Formats: sequence, structure tokens, C-alpha cells
Amino acid sequence: MSYKLLFVCLGNICRSPAAENIMRYKIEQVGLSEPIVCDSAGTSSYHIGSPPDSRMSAAALQKLQIKLRGKARQFQKSDFENFDLILAMDRDNYEDILHLDPTGKYHQKVHLICDFCSRHNLKEVPDPYYGGAEGFNLVIDLLVDACEGLLKYLSR
Repeated sequence: MSYKLLFVCLGNICRSPAAENIMRYKIEQVGLSEPIVCDSAGTSSYHIGSPPDSRMSAAALQKLQIKLRGKARQFQKSDFENFDLILAMDRDNYEDILHLDPTGKYHQKVHLICDFCSRHNLKEVPDPYYGGAEGFNLVIDLLVDACEGLLKYLSR
């Protein structure tokens, strides 16, 4: 049996694919490749089919020596059924996800990814899209922290 994680941001080209790929990298580092499956999605349809943003990819390559893989897709209601944990990058996306579950049946599956951080105090992963390189680097640092915390949480 595998455990399935879905990382969600707005467009699925910066933060969520970075989180998906960083988590996969962290899982491989500890040898848990089999039981945990990672995917990502966006709450909007802006970038469906697009690869990760080149600036996000450059930051991941520079800081972690990992290549970001994947193509943007939009969050679907079926994701509630298909994933064990849904990790939103910020409060707006968290609210947008919960809005698609009016009965609240899946609310316990949805969390803010920064809730798993241990070294950073930020409660949300800021969208780096309209900023410079430092924004992308901050996102990588935050997501490494969050993914390490998430891995500890899942190991319990």
C-alpha cells in the first residue's frame, strides 16, 4: 500500500512542482521510494500542460542539484479521493481547495505545507512568480524545511 501526497499552489509551475520534486528527492535520500507517491496541481487552469517555471528549476538545480519534472494540471475533485494528504502552499489555495469540498468530508486531508516547517516561521510559501531570484531561493529553503518535517510526520 502506498501513501499519496498532493502539493497544490495556484498555477502548478513554481511552488507545488518544487515541493513535489523536493519531497521525492527527500524520500529517495532515506530510501522510501516505494511507499510514498508525490504529485502536484494548481487551483487555477492558467498553465495546464506547462513544465515547471525555468527560474524555479534553476533555483532547485543550484541549491539541491535536482531537476524539476512534471507538467502543470488543475486540481480536480477526484483528488480528494485519490490522495491521502493535500498540501496547500498558502491560505488562498487552502481556502480554494476546501471550497471544492462543501460537505467537509475531506477537510482533514487538507493542510498548509508550512505547518510542517521546523526552522522557518512563515505560515505560507510566498509566490515567487513576479519577483527575483531571492524569492525562488526562499521557496526552495522553505520547502526543504517543510518536506523534512512532513517526512518525519509520515514516519511516525
